[in-house]
Amino acid sequence: MRRSAAVLCQDTSTLQRLKAALEELGIQLVTCHSGPEAMELAVSRRCSTLIVDFDLAGAGEIIKMAALLAPAQKPLLLAVSSRAWPGTGQAFQSGADRILYKPLDPAELKDACATRRPRARDRRKAARREMKTVVYFELETGTLPAIGIDISEHGFAVQATESFPMLSNLAFRCVLPGSEYELHGRADVMWASDHGRAGLFFSKLAASARKQLKQWLRQRGPSKDKDAVRILVAPVEPAPSLAASE
Repeated sequence: MRRSAAVLCQDTSTLQRLKAALEELGIQLVTCHSGPEAMELAVSRRCSTLIVDFDLAGAGEIIKMAALLAPAQKPLLLAVSSRAWPGTGQAFQSGADRILYKPLDPAELKDACATRRPRARDRRKAARREMKTVVYFELETGTLPAIGIDISEHGFAVQATESFPMLSNLAFRCVLPGSEYELHGRADVMWASDHGRAGLFFSKLAASARKQLKQWLRQRGPSKDKDAVRILVAPVEPAPSLAASE
């Protein structure tokens, strides 16, 4: 049975890009004209992916409702937005797997469908490594430096001297410790503590950067942490110390 994607979007250009990219993946685009129609497709398991344009009123509620479905019933949840809006962190915690930005990059959609953001159980299976290095984030107000705590294939945890902003599609750069390679890309803030600590998910990494990161992680040997990665899960009591990641 061919996979299908229920799409709630009224932007013609975005719809055309979505259709072309989904066809390459062998996924049929099913256009939805209302939120209830999109939810009906998700609840009845007639779509493997639900894509919602967050520029539409009430779009956030659709993702929240779909996120309540049982794991076996839940489709891949993708949000499309024309801007990096401050509420992205809360949107992720409400259930969106990825956020794609307009104008839509087909490569990002393909990456999202191939490597959906790991849910809580899967996050702990990804090996993490200590990463004490300076990470620079580019904000509209200037550059925000932070100290890297640990990193995995999916994201990293950092510690800043001030409260970390809940932003999405945040440009960053850092040098991987023990190497001359500068890792750079974009990330979405998943959670942030009052002490300046934050966990971020890689929203955009070039194929070469992802390959380099995987190689760097392998060179660090097997993870010594039984629970593996907790980067994308906010700690119960975030610690302000730079010396430990737990």
